[in-house]
Amino acid sequence: MMEENYKNLLAGSEDVEPPVGLFEKIIFAIQREEQLKKTRRLFFSFLFLLIISLIATPYSWMILINQVKSSGIIYFISTALNDFKTFLAFWQDFLLAIVEILPLVEIMVFSISLGICLFTLRLFLYKKGLLIKYLFHRV
Repeated sequence: MMEENYKNLLAGSEDVEPPVGLFEKIIFAIQREEQLKKTRRLFFSFLFLLIISLIATPYSWMILINQVKSSGIIYFISTALNDFKTFLAFWQDFLLAIVEILPLVEIMVFSISLGICLFTLRLFLYKKGLLIKYLFHRV
């Protein structure tokens, strides 16, 4: 009798086979979660870069305009256009004077902030399908 109880007890503890395709489903779920994490990280980096560049671009533009006004470059350009005969006679001196008073740092800062803004917008629109899938998947 006791031997039959042990046989019945052990009969219930046989190796249970997992359903077919369970491993593939688990691997697929893990890969999907990793892709969602990557998409979320990408979304927040784009958003951060876009916000920073959208804030920096108008300020750098205002600084550039103020430096151009205070540098006198407008005076040199208007003189060159108004008195073109004199400009042709002294074109090297005019161009050298214009290059010397250019606000190069401000031009570079504005160009970089505008470039980052456009680059981020382009990437954001390029990856839009991926980002929209992420946003709607979480809702």
